This record gives sequence, structure tokens and C-alpha cells, in this order.
Amino acid sequence: MKLKKKDIRALSKDELRLFFTEIGDQEFRGNQVYEWLWNKGAHQFDDMSNISKDTRQVLKNHFVINHVEVDSLQKSKDGTIKNAVKLFDGLIVESVLIPTLNRTTACVSTQVGCSLDCKFCATAKLKKMRNLNPDEIYDQVKAIDQESRLYHSKPLSNIVFMGMGEPLMNYNNVLKSIDKITSEEGLGMSPKRITVSTSGIPKMIKKLADDKVKFNLAVSLHSAIQEKRIQIMPFATKFTLIDLKESLQYWYEKTNQRITYEYVIWEGINDTREDIDALVRYCKQVPCKVNLIEYNTIDDDSFKQASKRVTDTYIHALEKNRIPVTVRRSRGKDIDAACGQLANKK
Repeated sequence: MKLKKKDIRALSKDELRLFFTEIGDQEFRGNQVYEWLWNKGAHQFDDMSNISKDTRQVLKNHFVINHVEVDSLQKSKDGTIKNAVKLFDGLIVESVLIPTLNRTTACVSTQVGCSLDCKFCATAKLKKMRNLNPDEIYDQVKAIDQESRLYHSKPLSNIVFMGMGEPLMNYNNVLKSIDKITSEEGLGMSPKRITVSTSGIPKMIKKLADDKVKFNLAVSLHSAIQEKRIQIMPFATKFTLIDLKESLQYWYEKTNQRITYEYVIWEGINDTREDIDALVRYCKQVPCKVNLIEYNTIDDDSFKQASKRVTDTYIHALEKNRIPVTVRRSRGKDIDAACGQLANKK
């Protein structure tokens, strides 16, 4: 029976060093291979030019490198790039490069499909197939960094975990990927330039706080009225606004980092004065800022972007109560790369 080879990137540096000593080679060889795998992004063992051919063959006999491939690339008229990323088992996820004047941001996926059921999100209509491994998340970022340098002449500056899937439902792998991304042996990015976006899983938000993470946290809120939030995000029956508030207060006590609430305003859904007042009250319970997001259609007539007048009323109410607020204009809509549109239409 042929033994299944292990993905070498599942090994830590210490485990790689141990492997080489066990086969009678020198320990430092593990450091060299580790650098090739992460910092240099080698896709095959023959890329490792400072490793002897005999040693490369030993690696081939024992391991595989389950790297991802950009299966197709789409460019938006605004400079946004969407990647269809093929995983080692043939499944596809999408990731996005979002350019602005002063920065380029990678929006990466953490699951194939999604286990949640947000009504406004195209990804939620897909069946969850599996979690992504840490190296598969890392590879998305590496690919977008290369595209940023190629098409925009600058390195990647920011990362948002806002692609396909709920990051906190893939907790361990997401944190491992961020460890690699921020490591000097990986991409060396500052955790302050990374934002993990969650639909709001109180237990896991508290775990983030206990684990003393250094990255930023964003929460998809969309309504501060429990009954309405359930209509928009049915899973919220299990994760109430009260529980969410308590977890975010715990987060702030532990990290001293304010939350970003992501909030889309829809016509006839959350566009009343009652909705605005509820949001203001909710925001006052924990230090935060609000990011009002333009809605991107997913061919569902029940969701329509609210008017500019309603958005301006939200902004005025938040600013009046000294709650920081910004409006995020969507990019990449013409290639279905905007927030909420990732659905593997290909």
C-alpha cells in the first residue's frame, strides 16, 4: 500500500530541523527549506537551488507541497483584481486585490463556501465544503502581494479577512496563517495592518481576546435590533446582540482596541429612525467606529441600497454622538469582486 505523502508546510521549523537530523543530514538544512517554503514561496522542491539534488529527492520521497494556483484572474476598470484560486484538491475560492491611491489591500478567503446564512451575501448561498489550511490562506496573500508589485508597483500594504467564509469558524488555521504572514520568515507584515472580519461569534471573540491577538477586529452588524438582525442574518438567533455586546466589551477590556462595525443600509429594512437610534445606543456600549458599506447586488430583489439621504442621516446621528464613521465605496463591482459578491460564478 502506497503511503500518502504529508504536506511539508504542515511542519514547523523545529520539525523540519528534526527531520533532517533523523535522516543523518545537518540541522540547518531545515532552516533553508523553511525559508524556501514561506519567504520565497517555492512551489516545488526543484526550486530550492541551494539544496542538493539528492536532498531534494529525499524531500520528494517524503513530502508534497500543496500550493495553490491562480486559476483565472479578472481585472476591473477601477484596478481591482479578482483571483479564482484553485486549491490542491481542485476546489476554488476567490481573493481580491483592492488598490487605492496610497495602499493595496488583499481580501482573502478562509473557507470554501460558508457555514452561515447571511441573506445579503452571495457566498452564504454556497455549501460549505471545508476550511482552508494555513498555507492556503498564506498563499492567497503571497499571490496578491506579487500582483500588487506587478500591476501597481508597490508591495501589499493591508489584509482583510473578509472573503469567502467565516474566519472565526476556522479559528486555529486563521491564526496560524497570520503568524506566518507577520513573521519575518514569512511576509513580515505588521498585525496592525490586518483586520479579521466576523459575523459575530461571541465565544470566539472572547478567545481572540484571551489569545492576545494584535490584529484588528471588525464585526458585521447591519442592525442593532435583534429581530431585524435575525431577518438579515438568521444565525443571529444563536448569537444574540446581548451576547455579542458582552464579548466585545471583554475584547476591549483585554486588548484596549476599539471595534469596527460594518453596516450596510438597505431600503425598507434598516433605514428608519428607530434603526439609527438603536445603532447609536449600541455603539455607546463599547468603543468603536462604524464603517457604512455600499450594498452590492447579488441578484436578490429583496435587498436594495438605501438612499443617500438615509445614509447622510445615519452619518449625522453618529457624528453628533461622537462616534467615528466612514463610508466605504465598493470597488470591483463590474467583476463581482465587491463585498458580499464572492460566489465562484465561474
